[in-house]
Amino acid sequence: MRVLVGLSFALAATLSFVESAHGNPVERACRAAGRAQSAELCSCIGAAASLTLGERDQALAADFFANPQAAQDIRMSDRRRDEAFWDRYLNFGQVAEDMCG
Repeated sequence: MRVLVGLSFALAATLSFVESAHGNPVERACRAAGRAQSAELCSCIGAAASLTLGERDQALAADFFANPQAAQDIRMSDRRRDEAFWDRYLNFGQVAEDMCG
């Protein structure tokens, strides 16, 4: 059991390092889009995403960099799931603006 706990801790630490070294999906999408003024801005936006969005929400938000129509489709959707996501996304945007603006 101790070995399993130790391995779990090591795996979690490794994954955390990899994410911080390469950024989360939002930071990577920001950098790939090339629209940000600097890598530091993308890093800050990624940090705001980590603070406010779960993994699935980050993946969805990252898609918006390449496909802005997807954001519009979700914003206009009447589905509860999309409305709940949009509320979280707006919060992320406000946090990112406060932290990075």
